[in-house]
Amino acid sequence: MIIKMHTHNFPVSLDAPVTARAVCLALLASLWLPAPLLAAATPKAMDEIVLTASSPQMASLKIEAVSEIPVPVTEPLNGKIIFDENRTARVFSPVAGRAVTIKAQVGDQVKAGQPLLVMDSPDVGGAVADARKAQVDLQRTQQVLDRNRMLMEGGVLAKKEVETSQADWASARAESDRASARLKNLGVSTHANDLYSLRAPISGVVVDRKINPGSEVRPDAADPLFIITDAVNLWASIDLPERELSRISQGQKVTVQVDAYPDEIFNGEVKTIGVMVDPATRRIPVRCVVESKGKLKPEMYARITPLDNSQHKVIRLPNSALITEGLFSYVFVEERPLHFKKRKVTLDVQRREYATVQAGLKAGERVVTGGAILLNSELSVNP
Repeated sequence: MIIKMHTHNFPVSLDAPVTARAVCLALLASLWLPAPLLAAATPKAMDEIVLTASSPQMASLKIEAVSEIPVPVTEPLNGKIIFDENRTARVFSPVAGRAVTIKAQVGDQVKAGQPLLVMDSPDVGGAVADARKAQVDLQRTQQVLDRNRMLMEGGVLAKKEVETSQADWASARAESDRASARLKNLGVSTHANDLYSLRAPISGVVVDRKINPGSEVRPDAADPLFIITDAVNLWASIDLPERELSRISQGQKVTVQVDAYPDEIFNGEVKTIGVMVDPATRRIPVRCVVESKGKLKPEMYARITPLDNSQHKVIRLPNSALITEGLFSYVFVEERPLHFKKRKVTLDVQRREYATVQAGLKAGERVVTGGAILLNSELSVNP
């Protein structure tokens, strides 16, 4: 028996060949199935992966927007963070004595003129005594000079005696000026005693202290009693190899990285370049001003990369963002929330910790910089 069906004016016979029947049934299914079911059945591309907000993989991913930077002109150079010597004071005592009270501790913020140390100093007592004696001598010689001038005007005393007393007064005045200048230099007055306050010459943070109560203080000590500096403005120091000198110039931009903040880049600028090569190490000292953001600390080791000051820029990625397959490199780009696409990129230069991208990415795109291997494994398991 032959049964004929009419669907949308297409006659279908049950005795028709198998291939034709299959085509007709597929056509019927396409016409009867609702549109949303068809869309859900559409397979995703082989290089895409979609996660949900509650997916456990999301906790392992680190996603960052990429930006363009000037091209590095050389490999990162080893250096360290040091004090800005223009904003640093190493405080020594100008007099000998013994520490009585410590007024400032490491980490304290101090202002210029604030006491750091109170000490008992015989030198200060001697300086005060000398100033007082010089003032008395000056007054005495002034009186003698005035009296002799009056006697000379009355014809009682010879002019020679007046000249002698005037010389004595000039000598006493010079001694008084010297003693007063000494007290002014120490920051004490003629009413002071043997106690002497060592004061901060600049405002800043106390970063080192090498004195304890009762310790002997000497003006010729090798180490400073206190070190005060501006903890925000620091320098980055490079011992530049001689062969790299042609690539560095004053005012050139640099980037600075430290182990404490491996994913953060600090910007800087070459401030000074040494005028001679160290004959022992064949290196040249270079000082760079760096924007520490309050995070960098003196004596931190740093990796300092000089940059090309031209307009040519590249995108830099950490190596953790790269997936290497054969001769090609790939990254996962978040094209929209929770939707990641594996994209081929062309690298410019690849260093030990990062690579610069020549093509395949644009500034502002969000790239998976942590957990890319996990996404790639997920893509391989669920193609």
